[in-house]
Amino acid sequence: MASRNKKVLFISSVGGHLTQLLQLKPLFEKYDYHIITEKSVITEELKSQYHMSFLVYGARNYPIKYLFKFSYNVIMSFIYFFKIKPDVIVTTGAHTAVPMCYIAKMFGKKVVFIESFAKTTTPTLSGRMVYPIADLFIVQWETMKEHYPKAVHGGSIY
Repeated sequence: MASRNKKVLFISSVGGHLTQLLQLKPLFEKYDYHIITEKSVITEELKSQYHMSFLVYGARNYPIKYLFKFSYNVIMSFIYFFKIKPDVIVTTGAHTAVPMCYIAKMFGKKVVFIESFAKTTTPTLSGRMVYPIADLFIVQWETMKEHYPKAVHGGSIY
């Protein structure tokens, strides 16, 4: 029952990152969980199945728009952090999740980062940014330990 009281915030960008995050569904039953991802038609439909909140979708291929959207998402991340009051952040990346990881560390919370299944030989930008502050950094491919020597090889989450 003690784990049910622990608040775990799962956060990721949409697409493959969210697909990987949803593979952790068995953990949702064990903890008081909340999911944050980017708002889209698909994620709006998921809201009926999961406890979810949304950030603005921002593709980096439009740098000026992205700067404003990213700034907005940082502010919203603070708001969600104080509203949800998580004990642990679990993320599969990408850019949407990085600010939340740093906010959590600022307030002494735990950060668990799971590097993308798609990355077998090169690290992601979000992985490189969160690796120094992560309490647990999990790679899905043994070859990724070359880039993240302190990481744990967890195998595939699929």
